[in-house]
Amino acid sequence: MVKSEAVLETPGGIPEAVSRGYCLYARKSSESDERQALSIDSQIKEMELIAQRDGIGIADIIRESHSAKESGQRPAYRELLQRTREGEFAGILTWAPDRLSRNAGDLGELVDLMDQGLLEEIRTHGQIFHNSPNEKFLLMILCSQAKLENDNRGINAKRGMKNKCDMGWRPCVPPLGYLNEKVNHTIVVDPERAPMIKEAFRKVAEEGYNGRQIWRWLNEEAGFKTRTGKTIALSMVHGLLKNPFYYGDFVHGGVMYKGKHEPIITKEMFEEARTKIATTPKGRYGEKLFAFTRIVVCGYCGSSITAEEKIKKLLSGELRRHVYYHCTGGVKQNCKSAWIKEPELIDQFVGLLDQLDINRIGMKEKLQEEIDRYNRFTTGVLGLNPEVAKTPKVDLKMYAKYMLREGSHEEQREILKNIKNKVILTDGKLALQD
Repeated sequence: MVKSEAVLETPGGIPEAVSRGYCLYARKSSESDERQALSIDSQIKEMELIAQRDGIGIADIIRESHSAKESGQRPAYRELLQRTREGEFAGILTWAPDRLSRNAGDLGELVDLMDQGLLEEIRTHGQIFHNSPNEKFLLMILCSQAKLENDNRGINAKRGMKNKCDMGWRPCVPPLGYLNEKVNHTIVVDPERAPMIKEAFRKVAEEGYNGRQIWRWLNEEAGFKTRTGKTIALSMVHGLLKNPFYYGDFVHGGVMYKGKHEPIITKEMFEEARTKIATTPKGRYGEKLFAFTRIVVCGYCGSSITAEEKIKKLLSGELRRHVYYHCTGGVKQNCKSAWIKEPELIDQFVGLLDQLDINRIGMKEKLQEEIDRYNRFTTGVLGLNPEVAKTPKVDLKMYAKYMLREGSHEEQREILKNIKNKVILTDGKLALQD
């Protein structure tokens, strides 16, 4: 046993070494295989009692909350080895051998310090390992046993996860839109988030939204929150739109499995959304949202119609904004489709509404909601007589035309997305195609 030549008493009555004392090392990770281990504070308390009983001077206490499965990954343990190598510590005091090492790499460095005479002793709550062949061999056996337990536990865990995959259940936290059912250990649809995720796929597949537009819609309009109550990140949106889990399959360990969970969308919608995302130009932060993009296609080459904004300064100093729509296949496919200004495009869309049955425009229910909201405001807030405040009958088609001319981009798209016919632009003229 190594004792310091000069010892001081601390206020707690525990001897403290002045030179070449012991380092008390306490470690506990949050992983499931160490849940039964003593807490760091409990380890320190127990080992301080042993130090006091045996007259051991504790020069320093090092705490660490990190797994010892992989070598070279514990910064506090690396500090312990380095300070021992520099001659600061003569011995190590720890609760059990597996607190120091559960892998061959860290164990080898520890034994090497003993071979060089830099580490004279390792003391645990039940054993003492001196720098002797037999005791070093025993230390290596005990640490190797901990490594063997780790390896076997990893193999059993992988086998269990594969069996669960074969049964059709993903063996980890489900994606947003689903919840773990704790009683039967299955995965169920999240009634709060699943409808919004389904609508996000629909917007991509049918309206041509890109990932950034879905991100904005979820956070700003739908009020989507993650399970931790936070807004969803853009990277999570892109991952969500590429996840086959939503139509019933899932990938684990690089293998595709057929899931038993309830799908939120069809595989056809997923494939359509994936195709649209792959072919849609990547949006940039702050990109402008134009009302009629990704709704109209070119009559010549079938490419999407995009838009560009031009700001012109007049002689008077006034700024005039112009928006031009054109085919995206103009360069690659040598398309000869002509440009068209936004006001002209709006006039043609207004004319197209006359060709459609009002129920096919899809605004009847939305307009009725607006009328009901207006009536509640006038009677509940302004205190008007319900008969006086009653809203007159409104022509739905006229309302749709008004919104196309005067509404915001979002309101214009709300109307246009409900037109089920394919809208084609050829030589600056719009046409509906069944």
